[in-house]
Amino acid sequence: MPTLALLAVSPGMLAAALPAAPAPLPVEWSLAAAEQANPPAEAPPAAPPPTDESAPAPEGDEPVSEIVVEGEYGPPKSDPMERVNEETYRITQAVDSAVIEPVAYAYRDGLPEPVRDGLGNVVRNLGEPSNALNFLLQGKVGKAFGSLGRFAINSTIGVGGLFDVAGKGAKIPYRRNGFANTLGFYGVGPGPYLYLPVTGATTVRDLVGSTLDQALLPFVVGKPFNRPEYAVTYFVVNGLDQRLDFDEELARIQSSDDPYLMRRETYLAKRRADIAQLKGEPISEMDQMRLDELKGEPEAEAPAEAEPPADATPPEPPANPEAIAITQPR
Repeated sequence: MPTLALLAVSPGMLAAALPAAPAPLPVEWSLAAAEQANPPAEAPPAAPPPTDESAPAPEGDEPVSEIVVEGEYGPPKSDPMERVNEETYRITQAVDSAVIEPVAYAYRDGLPEPVRDGLGNVVRNLGEPSNALNFLLQGKVGKAFGSLGRFAINSTIGVGGLFDVAGKGAKIPYRRNGFANTLGFYGVGPGPYLYLPVTGATTVRDLVGSTLDQALLPFVVGKPFNRPEYAVTYFVVNGLDQRLDFDEELARIQSSDDPYLMRRETYLAKRRADIAQLKGEPISEMDQMRLDELKGEPEAEAPAEAEPPADATPPEPPANPEAIAITQPR
């Protein structure tokens, strides 16, 4: 069997047998050099924890909801020339305060009431042919004959319209109409809103219609309605009467937060209501609210809740108080 022999050698003999080992060299080492020579491998990004949309939110956390605000930038579609119209409105109101309002008050206070009523009756009587024609175009034959009857009676017995014999004697009511209403009756839209220095608040459709109304007698009948004296007298008397009739409404508009906006919205609401009545359609709630605001009518107050009697017992709390928290809006 193999055997293991141990030899004992003295240190001197071992040193003589082995060659002399070279001296160790100095070693220079730095962390930056080592990182440049062997860059560490980038660790893969940690995967996001799985989300379970169906899992219930932790208690106490409110659900995050987004609020989306939509709106229009620039002037509204109904008033594309808003800046020009608003500046015209401002200038017109300044002229009204300085000139038209004092003249209207002098016309009201300086002339006796019968004279003012007579002049107003003449102006309204001259508009009866236009009223009758437009009622006929709208298919309202009865009202058309009513306007023609008023014109015939007031022009003869009423001395050219100075006296409203048809209204007070024959009880035929005055109904105002025009080509602008006829256009709206057949579906023509109002077009852009305009505020003109002389005409005031109007639309493209109403401007065309009022021009046709005023041109009916001068171009169809001729003399004496085609003379400048007729046009000037008609314009002055009609303008002063309208200024006095709408004096209270103009005061409410001027006292509002935005007079121009209120004037525009109330005018458009009134014209939509006029067309709706001609068609037999209901007036929208928004338009009715605008008209009530213009008239100064207070809004209907909600009825007050009845107070419980003093000896009434308070209601018992629900069996599950958390049921209330579930039904409350967040």
